[in-house]
This record gives sequence, C-alpha cells and structure tokens, in this order.
Amino acid sequence: MIRKIGIALSVAGLSACTVGPDYRPPAALSDGSATLIEAENSPNITVAELPEKWWRLFDDPVLDRLVDKALRNNIDLRIAAANLQRTRALLAETGAGRLPVTTASSSATRNRTAASSTSAGDSDAVTYDYFSVGFDASYEVDLFGGVSRSIEAARSDSQVAQATLDAARVAIAAETARTYMLVCSFAVQARVARETAQLQEKTQDLTQRLLQGGRANRRDVDSATLLLEQTRAQIPAFEAERRASLYALAVLTGDPPAQADSEAAACDALPKTSTAIPVGDGRTLLARRPDIRAAERQLAGDVARIGVATAQLYPSISLLGGISLGANGTGDLGKADSFGYSIGPLISWNFPFNNAARAKVRQSEAVADGALAEFDKIILTALQETEQALARLDGAIARERSLDKAVAASESAAHISRLRYDYGADNLFQLLDSEKDRASARAAAAAAGADRLAAQIGLFKALGGGWENAPDIQVKQVARD
Repeated sequence: MIRKIGIALSVAGLSACTVGPDYRPPAALSDGSATLIEAENSPNITVAELPEKWWRLFDDPVLDRLVDKALRNNIDLRIAAANLQRTRALLAETGAGRLPVTTASSSATRNRTAASSTSAGDSDAVTYDYFSVGFDASYEVDLFGGVSRSIEAARSDSQVAQATLDAARVAIAAETARTYMLVCSFAVQARVARETAQLQEKTQDLTQRLLQGGRANRRDVDSATLLLEQTRAQIPAFEAERRASLYALAVLTGDPPAQADSEAAACDALPKTSTAIPVGDGRTLLARRPDIRAAERQLAGDVARIGVATAQLYPSISLLGGISLGANGTGDLGKADSFGYSIGPLISWNFPFNNAARAKVRQSEAVADGALAEFDKIILTALQETEQALARLDGAIARERSLDKAVAASESAAHISRLRYDYGADNLFQLLDSEKDRASARAAAAAAGADRLAAQIGLFKALGGGWENAPDIQVKQVARD
C-alpha cells in the first residue's frame, strides 16, 4: 500500500505544473522617449554620470557630515528598515510551505470505567493508566504551483520594501541638504538685510542732522525712517526661519531640536557647485530611481498572485503520516504491540460552483493590470519631474545672474546718487529712491540664490541618487528580556 501511494505521488509530482501567467518585465520605452530634452539644451548641465554621493559636489564638509548622519539615524529610515525586516520574515514564513509540517505529542492519562453493582454487592469498575507518544507529519504536494507562486509574491514584496527603503534614502538625503541650504540662505538674507539697514541708517542720521540744521523737514526724516524700518522688519523674520530650519535639520538627523547642529548654525554663505551638474541620460535615470524599481517589483508580485488564486481552482493533495506508541505502562512502550502508524494522501477540492474562486482570479488579474498602469505612470512621472527640475534650475540660474548684475548696478547708482546729493545736484528723495532700489536688488538677489539652491536640490532628488552604498541604519530594538 505504501509503495503504491509513493508511486502515485511521484507521478503527480512529475506531471505537476505551475498555473498562472509567468512574469515578464514590461517593455522598455523607446530610446527617443527616454531622452532628457532640457539636459541637451542646458549649458549648466553635463551628461556625465551622477556620482553616488551627489551632495559632495557642493564641497561643504558640514553638509557631507549632516547627510551621512541623517542616512544613519533618521527615524523614517528606521521605520522603512523595520518594514524590510518584516517582509523578509514573511518570505521565510512563506518558503516554509515547501517543508513538511510535523507535530510531536505525548500524553499520560489515568482512566476509570463507570461503576456498576452486582447482586453480591461487588463493583466491576476498572481503573487503569495509559501512556502514549506520537509523531505526525503532513506535506502538501505543490501540484499546481500555488506555494511556488506565493513564494514569488513574497519575494517581490521583500524587494518592494528594499526599493522603498532606498527611495526613502533618496528623499532624506535631499531633504537634509535642502534644509541645510535653507539655514544658510536665511542667514545670508538676514545678513544682507542688516548690511542694507546699516547703509540706510547713515542716510537717516544725515537727514536727522539736516533737520536739526534747518536744511530738511520732518517729511524727509520720516521717509528715511520708513525705508530703514521696512528693512529692519525683515531681519527677525529671516532669523526666525533660520532657527526653524535648524530645528527641522536636527530632527532629520535623528536629534531633538534642542541639539541643533552648531556648525550648521554658523553657515552664512550660499553653497555652490564648482562644475556643471552631471545628470547622465534618461536610461540611466530610469534604472537608478528606486520608485521605478519598487513599481516593477510590485507588478511582479501581483502577477504571481494571479497564480496563487488560480491554484485554488484545482485540488489540494497532502501526504499525511504518523507513528505512535501506546501502552498501559511506560515499560511496555517499546514493545511491538505498542507500535501504531497511519499514512495516506488527503485530497481536497473546493468545487467553484458559485464562481467565487474564479472571481478571485479576475480580481488578481485586475490588480496586476492596475500595477502595470502604475508602473507606466511612475516612469512618465520620473521623466516629467526631471525635465521640470532641469527647466526650473536653468531659470533659477539665469535669474540669479541677472539679479547679481542688478545689485552691482544699484550699488553704483546709490553711490553716485550719494555723491550728487552731497554736492547738491540731487535732492533727498532721489537719494532715497536710489537706496530703495539698492535694498530691493540686494534682497531679490539673496532670495534668488536661495531659489537656485532649492532648484539644484530638487534636480538631485528627481535624479534619484544617494541610496547607493548608503551607510547602515542605526536600528533600535524593543527590549526583549
């Protein structure tokens, strides 16, 4: 009997098939579709490959240290790393479906039969002990590949979690750099406002002296005071935003706001790249971005789940077996009479008379179709984000250059107006207008520098780099004592 069962299962195994569609990666875009148009037309961009640690292009040791610290200690990265560990454990659990399930048992009971009285007044109740040990095993034959498809899906889920962690690294590196740049840019804007206020104070003091000497009126003094106080009013706002950015930077690097980085707080200049930004090409971009990898792996998992649902349409075959020893005394457990066994296949099949199982297959197919659409969307979004970031960077750089020239012109105009005022060629209002133009130009140029930095960081984020060879995340575990 055992030999016949073994032969039958061997034949079933040889003829087993894996139901459901086999996954094939979606067709890639044509070469022309992945071209970065803005990169080809921009003098500020080079097609050289993006370095792994792109923030080093700014040649700022403080920035390098902060990004490295964030990649090690950021809380969001710890959450993503824990989720990755969870999916790996689920993969191991699913893979255990290919192994037999075994159960060991033992028992010791004392039994007494119901008592009955005889005519002589005696009782025929019987009391006895019974000892047993057993070992049971079951193994599901993966005849139609349901277990294999489940493992495929679980492996894809784990790969999705890995790609999601890498995408989080991209976002955290970019956000840390952006926040550090905000600290620097707000410090620069505050400094520019203070310098402008100092220049305007001289004009206000001069006007006050002229009033005292009878050469000016109160309206002149008020006009100079108005211009000065408008500039002064900007300083506390810039300082407040600088401190707020420092607190955000501390949390990004895994520290409480009270431990804001002192070296970052000392930044008072706008970081700049010394060379044109390397972006590579569109094909490299699509291969690098972790969100595209996550979408592709999600699609693979959803295709595998079609096979899992399809396998439910077919019979499930399990091989069951067990051995046991049972006797009234422990000394008799090893004797031949105490030995027992059972073995045989179990076949179960939920006939889909109500079409519920087939409906689950259609549901899985629809989910996979949606995952394919999501994959296509993410590819187009990646190209869109990169083209937009390139366009915005070009505009920001051009605007900053023009405003830098405007600052130089306003400085010259204000200087000439001061000389002409001293010699009596210009009146006070002409001097105040020139100083107002200079203040506006200086403020606009400082803001343009901040916009240029934001555009650069936006481009680096769109390019999807920074996750490669990232440092290990400092994971904290719940106490398990």
